[in-house]
Amino acid sequence: MNFTRTILGVLLAAVVLFLGVRMFADSQSIPQVGQMAPGFTLPSQEGTNISLHQYRGKWVVLYFYPKDMTSGCTIEARGFQADMGKFDAVNAVVLGVSVDSVKSHQEFCAKDGLHFKLLADSNKKVVAEYGSLGMMGMMANRNTFLINPEGKIVKEWIGVDPHHHSAEVLDAIHAMQKNG
Repeated sequence: MNFTRTILGVLLAAVVLFLGVRMFADSQSIPQVGQMAPGFTLPSQEGTNISLHQYRGKWVVLYFYPKDMTSGCTIEARGFQADMGKFDAVNAVVLGVSVDSVKSHQEFCAKDGLHFKLLADSNKKVVAEYGSLGMMGMMANRNTFLINPEGKIVKEWIGVDPHHHSAEVLDAIHAMQKNG
């Protein structure tokens, strides 16, 4: 009898947790392709404030990731770093955003030789504005938004696979430049 109550209690707790997470996820809205990208200003790993409007006239790869120095995030960041010359060649800048601190970003960049901007959204405002706050509000989801030189979102990737993501983004930029 006690075993059954324990199992029922665990199941009830799991259902309540699932519904709470689901309601939280549904309360966030992901900006849509075609709309202007929400503006922001956040500190980079260098401690300087970076604003989206600084990059008007360039393609912006705005990618959200869960946590510095974890395996998937390291794979994704190294992919972007390895392709940095290709992004420069298509007039694109890469901006990574997580809820980690400036100090954590400094350590991540030093450890993995990252030279593009990592932005610290410790108050989770920008992550939430881009509908990318996950893990019960504790981390960012792995989402990417491609913003054109006019400031509009032209492509988004939700739930990114970090292994070949940099190449996917470059392919999308090339296709848009060719067609546009």
